[in-house]
Amino acid sequence: MGADRHTNPMRLLVVEDNLDIAENIGDYFQARGGIMDYAMDGIGGLHLALTNTYDVIILDIMLPGMDGLTLCRKLRKEVGKNTPVLMLTARDTLSDKLEGFDSGADDYLVKPFALRELAARVKALAKRGRPANSPILRVADLELDVGRMKLQRGGRSIRLNRACLHILTMLMEAHPNVIPRDEIENALWGETPPGSDALRSHMYALRRAIDRPFKVPLLQTVHGIGYKLAAPDENSK
Repeated sequence: MGADRHTNPMRLLVVEDNLDIAENIGDYFQARGGIMDYAMDGIGGLHLALTNTYDVIILDIMLPGMDGLTLCRKLRKEVGKNTPVLMLTARDTLSDKLEGFDSGADDYLVKPFALRELAARVKALAKRGRPANSPILRVADLELDVGRMKLQRGGRSIRLNRACLHILTMLMEAHPNVIPRDEIENALWGETPPGSDALRSHMYALRRAIDRPFKVPLLQTVHGIGYKLAAPDENSK
């Protein structure tokens, strides 16, 4: 147990109205050195998220006062708070996941879940820091300011959750090469990926954001291998 403790302990906010679930999560992380704050409703959770600094917010969707989707949207769009958010929910359809990602969530875990998987997801989110340098990456008319986490295509701003930005950064840095699926999964979740459906959901959301509103698609699936970005003139080579 002690080996899991960090020199700088993670500070986590759990917004969950089920007391048993909240206590189980808190006990698990506190035993590993985590510093925990709790809220039992969305309004209290939003207040804590705005007035404190956390490594990760663990957020239930179905909450009294304000649901988790609304809370996440307010964090992202109204105040620009970029704290990683992992959503907990009993709903597991693709549309449910995409709604969560659209609200600004970075990851998504379906109830019931194993605490070890939750811990692996939280650890992966907490490790995703901004790079020390701040390059501007470009592929065709797609431009990403890595340091500021600002993305635009054809001059139009695009909002992505942290996980999709991480994937896109990898793809733009590797362009025009292919990145294998397992390499992306390892970068997102370490050695405990949640399954192919999770990556597929992120890639769907990424494609919908950077390609669907535009005439020329850039994101390509290389079947059986992985993904790459290809500029229009590269598709004919």
